Amino acid sequence: MGRHFEVRAAAMAKTAAAKAKVYSRYSKEILVAAKSGVPDPDMNQPLKKAIARAKANSVPTDVIKRAIDKAKSSADESFSEARYEGFGLGAGSTVIIDCLTDNPNRTIANLRACFNKSHSKMGVNGSVSFGYEDLGVIVIKYEDEEAMMEAMLENDIDLRDTEVEDGYMTVTVDPTQLDEAKDAIDALIPDVHYEVLERRMVPNEEVELEGEDLELFKRLLTLLDDVDDVQNVYHNVSNI
Repeated sequence: MGRHFEVRAAAMAKTAAAKAKVYSRYSKEILVAAKSGVPDPDMNQPLKKAIARAKANSVPTDVIKRAIDKAKSSADESFSEARYEGFGLGAGSTVIIDCLTDNPNRTIANLRACFNKSHSKMGVNGSVSFGYEDLGVIVIKYEDEEAMMEAMLENDIDLRDTEVEDGYMTVTVDPTQLDEAKDAIDALIPDVHYEVLERRMVPNEEVELEGEDLELFKRLLTLLDDVDDVQNVYHNVSNI
C-alpha cells in the first residue's frame, strides 16, 4: 500500500478536551452495541468487541460502565449511523464525516453550518468516498514485520500491509477483521499498548493545501470536531 500513517498525530490526543471527545465517541458505540442485544458483554458479542476497542484506546472503566448503565435505563433512546461527504475550498481536498445521531435533522443542520462557515461544500453520498479505502488500522510499538505477518496468516487475517517507522508498526487489515487482528496481536505481544486501533477511511491520494485554503480547511475540521454527533472525520490533506 505504501501510505504513511502519522503515528503521533493519529494516536489519541492528550488534552482533556480531546480525551472527552474520545470518551464520548466510544460511549456511544458501547451504548448502541448494548442496545442491540442484552447489555451484558458475556452474552452480546458486538458489545464485548466494542468494550475491547474502548479499553485499547484508553477509555476508563467507569466511562464504559456508565454507557452500559445508560443503555439499560434509556429504552427509548436510539442512535443511527450516518455518513456525510464534502469538499474543502482547496483543489482536491475532501472530507468524510461519520456520525451517530438520535436526531438526523439536527445533525445535518449542524454539519451544513460547519461547511458554510469554512466556505466548503457538502456533497452527495459517494461523491468523495470512492477515493478512499476502508481499512482496519492498528499502530503499536513493534518492529518485527515477519512475526506479525506470520501471526496474521496463522489466524486467517486478511493482512493488507505492514509499515515500520521510528519503532512503530502500522498494520492494516480487512476492516471486518479488526477485532480478530487485535486478538492475534494480543497473543503475539502480551501487554501490548495500542496507539491506534480503529476502522478508518484512508485516502488513495493526498493533497497539500496552502494559505487561505489550508486555514479554511483547518477551520472546517475544528468546527466538525465540536459537533457532538460526529464520531469520526477523515480527510485527504497531508499537511494537517
